[in-house]
Amino acid sequence: MRLLIADDHDLVRDTLIAFLRNEGFQDIVGVDCITAALQKITTAQDDTFDVILLDYDMPGMNGLAGLFEVQAVAGPAHVALISGTATPNIARQALDAGAKGYLPKTLPAKSFGMAVKLIASGQSFIPYEFMSKEESAPVGNLTKRELDVLRGLCAGKSNKAMANDLDLAEVTVKLHVKTLCRKLGAVNRTQAALIGKDKLG
Repeated sequence: MRLLIADDHDLVRDTLIAFLRNEGFQDIVGVDCITAALQKITTAQDDTFDVILLDYDMPGMNGLAGLFEVQAVAGPAHVALISGTATPNIARQALDAGAKGYLPKTLPAKSFGMAVKLIASGQSFIPYEFMSKEESAPVGNLTKRELDVLRGLCAGKSNKAMANDLDLAEVTVKLHVKTLCRKLGAVNRTQAALIGKDKLG
């Protein structure tokens, strides 16, 4: 089985390669960017890769655009994402786009090896525990009350309506709106609502 791992962090890449070699994978090629990955894939000729692992966060990936680029030249290889920061929503989008899996960098070495074997066999892999965190995943480090207010903004409610719903003073809701806008990088409540709809689904 031949693997290609593309990750711009040398330590992470070398650690993953060491993990996988310890699990019985010997033919592993490591590169530090998507450009190098594309070059390795297109020049592989008859010695093609079975599994290609792409770091979602490395420069040049441009979100899922990098995944599409690699899939276009990958041939029979199964392409999957690895990441330490991607959200369950991104992982689901990647699978919908044809990726064969999403592997968090926090996976134990043995689990990582089993996941690669599963992907190599043509099956998809995504950790159930990771996906089950979606509902409780923090949004912009908001507190529970700020999340309640954000949901109100997404529903188009006024400060007065949210104050009634949450049993708060209207001025308190106004302060929550101001704080959550700052945390989300939104310039106003309308933009905060748009960001909230995207993050909360």
